[in-house]
Parts: sequence; C-alpha cells; structure tokens
Amino acid sequence: MDWMLKDLATSVPQTRHVIVLSSDGLRMAQHGTDTEVADRLAAACAGLQSLSTAIASEFPHGDGEMRLVVIEVDGGFFYLMAAGAGAYLAVLADDDVDAGLMGMKMRDLVARIGSHLTSPPRVGGAVT
Repeated sequence: MDWMLKDLATSVPQTRHVIVLSSDGLRMAQHGTDTEVADRLAAACAGLQSLSTAIASEFPHGDGEMRLVVIEVDGGFFYLMAAGAGAYLAVLADDDVDAGLMGMKMRDLVARIGSHLTSPPRVGGAVT
C-alpha cells in the first residue's frame, strides 16, 4: 500500500504526510513521515473521527457516518476521510495545497484500494 500513498503525496504538490489508520487510532501505513509522528497523528485522528461521527448522527436524514473532515490551521490543512469499514485516510498539507485536487485524489485512492484499507474489528486483542 505504501506506493499508493506515495502516489498521492507526489501527485498533489505541498503534501506533507499521508497516513492510513484504523478507527481505534492504530497506524496501518504511512508515507512522508516517521513512525512517531504517524502514530501521534493516528491517535489524534481516532478522537476526531469519533467526534465527527457523533455530530453526523445529529442529521436526521443522514446515515450517521463521517465521510470527510477538513481542518484549516495557520500553515496548512488536515484532511481525514473514511476509507473503508474501520479505516481512515489522513493527510497533512501546506497552506498553498490545491484543496480540490487533494479531495479528488483522496477519493480516487479510497476507491482504488478501499478493500485493502478495511481494518477488521479486534476481539480480545486479536484481529477477527
């Protein structure tokens, strides 16, 4: 999966980090970052996806699922996209990134490898 993450990073200028994580905040794959940073971002993403799912449930005609979160901060953007059952794609990019291109490339990546990004639930510490 690493080469697909690299393809996203190189096809969208100003991309800093690309991470695939499970819904419980475990890093599954990464590109453009070291393991410590990727693990820290994955853990933070778990809280963010939980919060956004709680907000999504407030829409009476929606399915209650989070699809995409975008956060703009001084210096850049953070994207978190649902990428299969129990898996998410996270990207950090500089502030001059083409946001439309990033969204399109993330959706393309999720569509191409969605089944590979699925994280099975853990039961008693083991993957089921």
